[in-house]
Amino acid sequence: MDSQIEEIKNKLNVLDVISGYIKLTKTGINYRGVCPFHSEKSPSFFVSPGRQMWHCFGCGAGSSIFDFIMKIEGVEFGDALRILANKAGVELRQENPQLRTERARLYEICDLACKFFEKQLESSVIGKEAETYLLSRGITKDSIKKWRVGYSPETWNSLTDFLVSKGYKREEVIKAGLAIKKDNSNDSYDRFRGRIIFPVFDLNSAVVGFGGRVFKQQNETAKYINTPQTLLYDKSGILYGLNNAKLSVRKQNQCIVTEGYTDVIMCHQSGFENTVAASGTALTAQHLNILKRYSDNLVLAFDMDVAGDSATKRGINLAEEQGFNMRIIGSYGEAKEKSDPADIIKKDPKIWEESIGKAKSIMDYYFDSAFLQFDKTSSSGKKEIGRVVLPAIKRLQNKIEQSHWVQKISQMLGVNEEVITEEMEKIKVNNVIEEKAEGKEISFEKAPENQRKNLIEEKIISLILKNPDYINLILEDHYRLFSEKIGNFLKRLSEIVNLPQEKLKKEEEKKDFKNIFDDVITDDGEFKNFVAALALRGDASPEEDGEAEINLCLLHLKNIELKENLNSISEEIKRAELQNDQEKVNNLIGEFNKLIKEL
Repeated sequence: MDSQIEEIKNKLNVLDVISGYIKLTKTGINYRGVCPFHSEKSPSFFVSPGRQMWHCFGCGAGSSIFDFIMKIEGVEFGDALRILANKAGVELRQENPQLRTERARLYEICDLACKFFEKQLESSVIGKEAETYLLSRGITKDSIKKWRVGYSPETWNSLTDFLVSKGYKREEVIKAGLAIKKDNSNDSYDRFRGRIIFPVFDLNSAVVGFGGRVFKQQNETAKYINTPQTLLYDKSGILYGLNNAKLSVRKQNQCIVTEGYTDVIMCHQSGFENTVAASGTALTAQHLNILKRYSDNLVLAFDMDVAGDSATKRGINLAEEQGFNMRIIGSYGEAKEKSDPADIIKKDPKIWEESIGKAKSIMDYYFDSAFLQFDKTSSSGKKEIGRVVLPAIKRLQNKIEQSHWVQKISQMLGVNEEVITEEMEKIKVNNVIEEKAEGKEISFEKAPENQRKNLIEEKIISLILKNPDYINLILEDHYRLFSEKIGNFLKRLSEIVNLPQEKLKKEEEKKDFKNIFDDVITDDGEFKNFVAALALRGDASPEEDGEAEINLCLLHLKNIELKENLNSISEEIKRAELQNDQEKVNNLIGEFNKLIKEL
């Protein structure tokens, strides 16, 4: 083991490893950058190529490349060793038990599954049809190979049986998100069936999840399905294509963010290699923290409803507050039709190149969109334009820039600047980062502390009742965060949702939970009425990113649990101090500080 570690150290330069994650600039014989492990404005993170070490003078973290990978990837030593061995081209002996962590086995399962899907695309009859479809979309055979695109056969257990034959347990296949457990049995069935498969990679190009696009089936309701939250796959922290785009993003100091897998593939294929995708969710704080390592400049290539309060819009506001310079490729200009980047590139890559060059600033986009959408000559139109544009102006930190846009909207609407300023002062614009920390993005922002948990639970249930597949975001470790009654309800709901289709009484039962309440709740009429009322209430708006909202709710529930634990420890510290038990006090303070960091 020690010889392998030394071999990896000798083959890898600390500068090359760390610069793959954060931007570094030369300062004397060392390199400096903004620390990825704590918030700071002035760079205090230093890398010493001579000593092959790194250290942050802000938070005190520092050591070898192994410690850096463990910390930034959030993995154990065995996984860090595997990641760095891949970078160094060192073959590890798999019989070593230290390397056989749960994460390592899940990585192996995902990679084997990817090879299985690739073989199906290459060899099966329907797989060849799927390949022909991909080629018709403009994706080349080289791109199919590079991005490891595959096909999942329309069978119930072919992938699981294949993985089991390779020595993996069905439980592990389920944990990897590739299979769904059947109700009250040890059996399972494949999650992806009859779909074109797009593997999702981490920053080190290891497969961590999959996206499946429907192919040929006529009765499928979801065009895409994705791997649920797993030990390896966190949708809020994965940017599709960043493994292949990160060097180009840093070199060009700009990242293009699109919506879909094929958009990324077609962009890379046509030379726009600084392109990634948010994979069906809005930009999250985690996405932005990752992108910040490579560039402060974003070009956004997806639709945004400027008049609504969409998750996309909130993600953009969050990016602004984190200091990103953003431009938006609108649906106006050269490509007036509502086309995806992949469709535009297939038609003519030059049109896409021109669209990037003509991307609008955030404020220009707000203005152009609002004035195209509403009539500036009517009083109601002026009011709607103000409702869209004024909050965006108020968010601007620079007063000179703010004054410029106030003057512009004044001229365009024919309204005095004083009136515009007066209306803008009435608008309350909350900081998105603070809103996330305090739970203000969802409807419980003003609730007293003792009511907040109940409202969060209601929010989660109402979202799940709108889309039953969201139940798979609630993992086993989450149930303890809920009140006992809600937790039991969600467990039972999960069992019913994940029944094989042929065992459901009717297809409608999966879409309308009112029909299966009797199967979920049999002994509590009051609770049954409560859930039925939530189903009818309609909390979730059509444009709301339900998956992101549920993950945010779960985060708040976790914070509530942490706060409760902190209060409990505080009381124990007081009692220990009264008893002059200094050893216990010190231990409790250690626990307290650990929880504070988690919070």
